Amino acid sequence: MKFLLSPVAGIGATVLGMLAWLGELTLFALSGLSHIWRPPFYPRLVGRAFMEIGFYSLPVVALTALFTGMVLALQSYTGFSRFGAESAIASVVVLSVTRELGPVLAGLMVAGRAGAAMAAELGTMRVTDQIDALSTLSTEPMKYLVAPRLLAGIIVLPLLVVLADIIGVLGGFLVATQKLGFTPDTYLISTFTNLRSNDVISGLIKAAVFGFIIALMGCFQGYRSRGGAQGVGAATTAAVVSASIMILALDYVLTQVLFSK
Repeated sequence: MKFLLSPVAGIGATVLGMLAWLGELTLFALSGLSHIWRPPFYPRLVGRAFMEIGFYSLPVVALTALFTGMVLALQSYTGFSRFGAESAIASVVVLSVTRELGPVLAGLMVAGRAGAAMAAELGTMRVTDQIDALSTLSTEPMKYLVAPRLLAGIIVLPLLVVLADIIGVLGGFLVATQKLGFTPDTYLISTFTNLRSNDVISGLIKAAVFGFIIALMGCFQGYRSRGGAQGVGAATTAAVVSASIMILALDYVLTQVLFSK
């Protein structure tokens, strides 16, 4: 009998642990969001978070978008040439970049760079008791450490995605005109003819959600880290992995919501 109950108990403990983790994450997110709108405000910290999440992520996001657009144009040409549909390459590149690849790849890159940095910084502050020191000095840690990063993540990632969309389409344009024999006028006309405002807006909505997720997971994992340097490393890894998985899962959910008919 014990042999049969042991696996069931293990499954139950795992489910309860996941529910407890989700509950803790939800309360953490609600607390962080509530502090965005309540005084006192720290514009300097918001500006610093803007720089950390946005400006320092520009190179990796730009390079990722450029080569993604270039590869997408090449692969589209390889497939469409079999059916004589080479003229559809421009529309495929612009729709793929603005709807999916721009927000998702930018989110994954920022999660790996800025999300890890946030988790490491807050984790170090936690294990060195700096967060407890803030409470001793009558400074709310959620207001001082978490809220500025959440606000910056929500605002900055859509701006990065706009840049990624432009550079990604530019990458496809360069390959199409320099390697595949398209004329610049034909490619640009096809691009703007097939692009709709809803395509760009849906990508920006995804980007705002992904930016919130990246900042939330970076702060959450770092804020609750324990166990010295090893705990900080584990929190950093958990922040990147959990943010990446949530980005991919929410991408499907948001696509279903935004484009369902």
